[in-house]
Amino acid sequence: MRLFLLLMITAGAGGVLGSILGGAAGKTGLFIGGFVGGLIAAPCAALVAARLRWITAAEVKGTALGAALGFAAAAIIAVNTLSSPVGPVLSTLLVGAGGLAGRRLRRRSAD
Repeated sequence: MRLFLLLMITAGAGGVLGSILGGAAGKTGLFIGGFVGGLIAAPCAALVAARLRWITAAEVKGTALGAALGFAAAAIIAVNTLSSPVGPVLSTLLVGAGGLAGRRLRRRSAD
């Protein structure tokens, strides 16, 4: 549960920070900055989880890839459902789910 939350919160924070920085370049920069910020932050969360010993070093790559793919899917959903807060908020669940799925797939391939 804590890994799931760490992935979601870190990717969300990266998206917000990227949006703030990209916002200086206008509306397009806001979206691009948010996307890039989240794509950078999601894998970084996997590194933090390994540092905290929540996951093993062997699970970092799968967790990072899954979280990044989850963030990309979440960003697509969020952008297409901006008229309601439900879509963007619920789409963040994909980051955590992607990270956990990537971790599980990595674990299975190692066995």
